[in-house]
Amino acid sequence: MKTKSQAQSFFSAEEQKRICDTVHSAELKTSGELVPMIMSESHSYPMAAVRGGVFIALITALLLTSPIAEMFWLEPGNLWVFLSLFFPLFCIAHFTINRSYKLKRWFLFNDEMDAEVQNAALTSFFTERLYKTRDENGILIFISLLEHRAWVLADSGINERIPHEQWQEAVSIITRGIHEKKQCDALCQAIEMIGDILEKEFPVRKDDTNELSNLIIHDLHNLVIR
Repeated sequence: MKTKSQAQSFFSAEEQKRICDTVHSAELKTSGELVPMIMSESHSYPMAAVRGGVFIALITALLLTSPIAEMFWLEPGNLWVFLSLFFPLFCIAHFTINRSYKLKRWFLFNDEMDAEVQNAALTSFFTERLYKTRDENGILIFISLLEHRAWVLADSGINERIPHEQWQEAVSIITRGIHEKKQCDALCQAIEMIGDILEKEFPVRKDDTNELSNLIIHDLHNLVIR
């Protein structure tokens, strides 16, 4: 049986339906197209496992070299004992960190995560064709779980009328709600708030149609669209 990714298990089936319904309700008031996207991680971050592997293996090998060397009547700082400990410890730590979101995050830098989340959001904006709406009013609500970050990215038609800073409150609502384990409530609240803002500048049109998905759950290997 295939294990669900972090993004796929972040919301229950009932919560996913509630999010889709909230998007639908918001879009009944505006011609804007809202697309929430949940990603497990914005990048594989291979250097995190290297950093962590080196750090853990180095500290552990330094601590163990002397007692093990003495067991074999060798000098406490014997290089060969150190190396025989360091390399297998590095491989074990590297393997473990690569498969653990919590461990991987310990060895990431904030600037690194900010850059990767923004790059992933921008890439998703184009790959999911949010720029193809009739009035250039698609808006992506992007959540990346590993990095604990959310970002709202709007198309050019929205950016001409609504400053990007206005979405910061929605980002704060989402991140705070996730921290409090109320992620579905928080995302739905942010969607409603964004819908209210869009309604003022982009009221619904008589011939309006739903041009984009109401929820996208995505990781580096799987894609679920609703």
